[in-house]
Amino acid sequence: MKFILSKQIKYYTKEIIRLLNLIAIALFIVMTVIFMRYKLVCSVSISGEQIGYIENKKQFETKIEEMKNQEGTGNIAFVDIEAVPEYTLTWVSHNQEMNEEAILAKIEEQTKITYQYYAVTLGGEQKAIVDSLEEAEELVAQMKEEYEDTVQFTIGINEIYTENPKDYDTVDIEVAKEDVAKELQQIEDSSVNGVYLAQKPVSGIITSRFGNRESIRTHSHTGLDIAAPYGTDIKAASDGTVEFAGYLGSYGNLVIMDCGNDVKIYYGHCSKIYVEEGEKIEAGDVIAAVGSTGNSTGNHLHFEIRVNGTRVDPQNYIYN
Repeated sequence: MKFILSKQIKYYTKEIIRLLNLIAIALFIVMTVIFMRYKLVCSVSISGEQIGYIENKKQFETKIEEMKNQEGTGNIAFVDIEAVPEYTLTWVSHNQEMNEEAILAKIEEQTKITYQYYAVTLGGEQKAIVDSLEEAEELVAQMKEEYEDTVQFTIGINEIYTENPKDYDTVDIEVAKEDVAKELQQIEDSSVNGVYLAQKPVSGIITSRFGNRESIRTHSHTGLDIAAPYGTDIKAASDGTVEFAGYLGSYGNLVIMDCGNDVKIYYGHCSKIYVEEGEKIEAGDVIAAVGSTGNSTGNHLHFEIRVNGTRVDPQNYIYN
């Protein structure tokens, strides 16, 4: 009995080995066929959307890392890759094309790149854009040295950021110096005793100039008359404080602005006054409306500048 059982065990053992060999051969054949027709790759998805295939995940992620490493180079301040790729191993036909560049382009589309530039400012306004802080500092240093007496016009540097580098056309440092120098010269030319006349009070036709003698007055003209329609906004020519706002003899409705540095500006013949005494005003603020009050023969603004009490010709600084 033992002999028969031992013989049967040997028989079944051989059959199992033979079967395993057959399975191994079959698996080999199947795997050979699979490898001949298919290849194992990574399927890449973004936000659950399958967008392509890559062969080498490590190399692909190295390229993504290179995109991140742009941060801090050139004018690139920040790189925020919003698209997070997900990888799944899968079999595809040998004929299936890999589209690594297209996937990288898709990721780049969803990458937010913030660029950094430097603006040279004059009186708080951007006057030149340069690539580097060094260039900005060089430009500012030169401007301060050249125009150190123009203390009321602050020259500084602002950092500016944009996601679109086309928003700012940077300029060569020498060109920037020329542009800012021209701007400063223009400010100097439009300044009376250090007070910058940044805004024309009204747009219109000059009907009487400073020093003119006319039949309606017994003395030479003390300012400029600028004709404009009734009710036209009158804007402050410079920053200052309202010293007087009311009716005053031949001036009619009058606003007097104390602009500092012993400079006062008169706005006469107004139809309406919108400001009050003691009010702080900035250049460009609407302070009154054109009219024909006082000694006037038609709607116009009488614009008069006094320096330390002496009347000066406004056209030396504005409307020239």
